[in-house]
Amino acid sequence: MAKSIEQIVLELADRDAIRELPIKYCDCVWRNDVAGIVDLFANDGAFITKGRKREHRAEGRDALLKLYGGLTSADITPRPYIHNHVVELKGSGQASGRCYVEIRDAKKNFQWGGSGFYEDEYVKHGDHWKFKSRTFQAAHMEQMPGRRA
Repeated sequence: MAKSIEQIVLELADRDAIRELPIKYCDCVWRNDVAGIVDLFANDGAFITKGRKREHRAEGRDALLKLYGGLTSADITPRPYIHNHVVELKGSGQASGRCYVEIRDAKKNFQWGGSGFYEDEYVKHGDHWKFKSRTFQAAHMEQMPGRRA
């Protein structure tokens, strides 16, 4: 059966709101708005970084505040540029997506710092979409953000 106009509009609105999340995320990173970043996550949301040798997970508001609060005190101040966002609506307020990122370092005259991608899980709370989890997988990094050399 074909989708109704209302179903199509709701799906488009959901896709648009989900596509806004990574954009808002990058905007908050650029402005060092730690509270703004964390507000994009569900209360039990998680940020995971995956490297070749290890994985780091920050889960829940307190852990996310600590993680993102340390970004500007590290040797690299990341300035992300995202593109190629793919979204898959799963129904029942669940979705997943992926977007690719290039990172420049504000402390080093915006030198290229690396590239990779985010694998995201989204959840709808009321009328708002949030990150349920955001996993960063580096393709290549000169240095990982948030870590000292």
